[in-house]
Amino acid sequence: MAMAGRIRSTLPLLNKILRSDSISTHGSIIRPTLLSPQISKNYATAPTKKEDKVKVPLVLFGGSGNYASALYLAAVKSNSLDKVESEILDLVESLKKSPTFSQFAKDLSVPADTRVKAVKEISTQAKFSDVTKNFLVLLAENGRLRFIDTIAKRFAELTMAHKGEVKAIVTTVIPLPPQEEKELKETLQEILGQGKKVQLEQKIDPSILGGITVEFDKKVFDLSIKTRAQQMERFLREPVQLGNL
Repeated sequence: MAMAGRIRSTLPLLNKILRSDSISTHGSIIRPTLLSPQISKNYATAPTKKEDKVKVPLVLFGGSGNYASALYLAAVKSNSLDKVESEILDLVESLKKSPTFSQFAKDLSVPADTRVKAVKEISTQAKFSDVTKNFLVLLAENGRLRFIDTIAKRFAELTMAHKGEVKAIVTTVIPLPPQEEKELKETLQEILGQGKKVQLEQKIDPSILGGITVEFDKKVFDLSIKTRAQQMERFLREPVQLGNL
């Protein structure tokens, strides 16, 4: 009860900060981890005038971003974005549940033709779309199956942007009560305005000691007790300026 009370006492301050005109001054950009592999030209197709109009909603960097962007473009052009997203997420979940499958994807000693054959069989059994199947074959050929989890996350960023969705990650010591979660979501929705939809994701992290942190739209709002304690410690360690007394 005491912990829940501390969270509730923090929310009004957080809501005030989020609604303030100086919201941008509280944020810090979260930069993605970059990978180096390049996308094979075999996955690209000759663009038509109609296809030239298809663009990625976000600019992603690094190898994982390049692969995710290529998959996004192929899915949009084939009008199968939702199906491809579902298939990729299902594959990632299967990897997590199957140590054998996961080890196979990460093992670079497995010959490329063996990886390709296995991926084709899996895609056929799972009834994956041609876009997903061809993409997985590309990863298998290039030895990039081990990055499928990272690529899937970057791909999800693109699909969310395509749908006008913004993920907000809320971190607390205990789960946020339903009413407080509703109020926070409404505040974020008000800030983002029309045309975008907030997707709230809660994370539990006892190390923050209390309070709350919120990450959304490349901004971080840290009202955790841990951060406050660190700030106080730095303040106390600073030498006293006698001339200012």
